[in-house]
Amino acid sequence: MTTRILDGEIIETRLEDRRAFQGVLTRRVFAFLIDYLIVGLLLIPFAIIVLLLGILTFGLGWLLFGILVPAVALVYIWMTLGGPNQATVGMRMMGIRLERLDARPVDGMLAVVHSVLFWAGNALLTPLILLVTLFSDKKRALHDLLLGTVVTRSDV
Repeated sequence: MTTRILDGEIIETRLEDRRAFQGVLTRRVFAFLIDYLIVGLLLIPFAIIVLLLGILTFGLGWLLFGILVPAVALVYIWMTLGGPNQATVGMRMMGIRLERLDARPVDGMLAVVHSVLFWAGNALLTPLILLVTLFSDKKRALHDLLLGTVVTRSDV
């Protein structure tokens, strides 16, 4: 374990460094908007495929439109946030990443559950659940608290 001293404070892990959390909330919002745009762009070719499939199946394939948005979004989350970088494309652009408090890597299932809890929390409790970030340690959101994760800057 590497131990550093920062301003007289002993830092044993990266998650104890307060610089890893500076500006994370703003970066997280912009990363969300970028990822939302990317998922929207990814929907275009898949919607065309479902459209053609619907024509070939005399309309039966068009039932896939009902699950198209969540399916594309969840595959995107699984592949990016659950990948080796532990960050979506938007998160990488903003210089942040998702980490587990137990220092294990984030896998695809945890990434999907993290995303589903975010959307379920917003659907049930409105975006007011994001106020938790203003009062929690390390600027963690409600779904971060439930899953034992934290979003940190990747450049620290």
